[in-house]
Formats: sequence, C-alpha cells, structure tokens
Amino acid sequence: MLDTDVRAALDEMVPVLSAGRFSLLTGAGLSTDSGIPDYRGPGAAPRQPLTYQEFVGSEPLRRRYWARNHIGWATMHHAVPNAGHRAVAAMESAGHLTGVVTQNVDRLHEDAGAVNVVDLHGRFDAVVCLQCGEVYTRAFIAVVLAELNPGFLDAVAAAGGAAAGPDADAELDHEQLIGGFRVARCPLCGGMLKPDFVFFGENVPKQRVERAYAMVDSATSLLVAGSSLTVMSGLRFVRKAARDGKPVMIINRGATRGDGLADVKLEAGVSESLGYLRRRLDQEVAPGAGDRVQ
Repeated sequence: MLDTDVRAALDEMVPVLSAGRFSLLTGAGLSTDSGIPDYRGPGAAPRQPLTYQEFVGSEPLRRRYWARNHIGWATMHHAVPNAGHRAVAAMESAGHLTGVVTQNVDRLHEDAGAVNVVDLHGRFDAVVCLQCGEVYTRAFIAVVLAELNPGFLDAVAAAGGAAAGPDADAELDHEQLIGGFRVARCPLCGGMLKPDFVFFGENVPKQRVERAYAMVDSATSLLVAGSSLTVMSGLRFVRKAARDGKPVMIINRGATRGDGLADVKLEAGVSESLGYLRRRLDQEVAPGAGDRVQ
C-alpha cells in the first residue's frame, strides 16, 4: 500500500500525463519485483560488468562470462512480469503511451502484453554470431552449452550454488568449475557468439536510438520508472525532453543523474506506483471512479 505522501506525488503527475500521450523509459528498478537483481539500486552489491572489448579480446574472460550466463539463464528465463509491467501494458492498450523505451533486456514488457517497445540494450533471449551475423535463440544455445558441459549445473549446485545477477549473470567464483567450461561456437561458421544485448563499451544501434527518440518527440511528457540514468543511453532522452520543454517525471529509489531535470522526482516502489498511475489515468477517462483508487 502506498503511503499518503507517495500518492500525493503521483496525483501531481496525473494531470501532466493525461494532458496527452506520454513516453515511458524504464530500467532495472522495474524488474526487481520479478526477482531480477539490478546494478545500482539500494542494497545492490558493487559490480564491475564485463566490457565488450574484454569479451571479444580475452578467451578466459569470455569463458567465465558464458559459465556465469549459463547459470543466470536458468534463473532469468523463468522470471514473469510483475504488477508494474502489467500496468504499463494496460496504459499502452488504453492509449496513454507513445511507446516504451526500456533499458532492460528481460523482455518482461513484451511478456506482459506491451507492443510498442524499444529494447534499447537488446534482449537476453537471443544470441548473435559476431562473424556471420546469424541469430539463435538463447534456449537453443542453452541446449548446446548443456551438451558441451554435462553435469556443470549439478556441480555448481553441489558447490553451494550461485546467486543470480543482473542481465542473466550469476555470481560464480569457483575457478575450478569455470576453468573447465566449454564455450559454444556458431553452428554455421564456427564464429564467436555473443548475447544479443549491448555490453558496456558497445554502442546502441542507431536505428534503435532513432526509434526511441521518435517516441519521446511525439509525446507531451516523459516518465522515467526504475532507472538511475547512470549511463548516457537512457539519460539522453531525459535531456532531450527537458530541452524541448516537456515535463519530466522520475520514479526511482535513490538518486538519478536526471534529478536536476525532473519536474517531479519520487522515491517509491516502481511497480506499485505504476499500478496506481494506471488506475488514476483510467479515472481521468472515466470520471467518478476515484473512490476505487487505492
């Protein structure tokens, strides 16, 4: 249940969001309620993500990455949308959104029923060959990795398991298990395989960025939900909306790099807040429903 102050701040957003269609930028803070850890939320352990240059340039680091990803996939692909994802899909269906730009790779917006979504950083359920460009499902690569590494997941479990990390990663420090892990190659050309999402140090594809800008440009306001805006890939849309004189509202636990540009900043649970906003926006369409909003 949201407290009175949070509800008051959300009520302040409603007239702005209902004045037209708004664009929505989401980050890892939205998916924590689905059991997926984030990088920078309150209580998150410090992390040093593997860069694209490290991935392609070091066989040991690539082996370590795939060993951890093999475990992380086993957890992440079972995640299901939470109330926040469902609220977003409902707001889109009701015509409140120009679209969703998400920094998450978990595809939970789509699983919840959202249609017009830009997966800014890619998607965890696909793998691409860096040599020939062939794209495979991550489920298929999971089978290949299991065949190359029989008993690996059982050995990890016997060694105490591994905690789930962001972006289908896992906390695995058993060097004896990692050292023997066999990495899959492209079945077509033998090339290097990489999950089809944007690593640190890698650029977001231009067409994807342009589509996201179009969503922001066609909106009357921008709502950010669950992102610290630490990386420029998301912050640029906040800066663009602010430059264009469009109201910016942020819901996130903890400070963000966009706080100075926000017309309203709220520190609150993201999924609950989005659910409340959905109900209040429905009320704007159907006056008299206010007593049902909780």
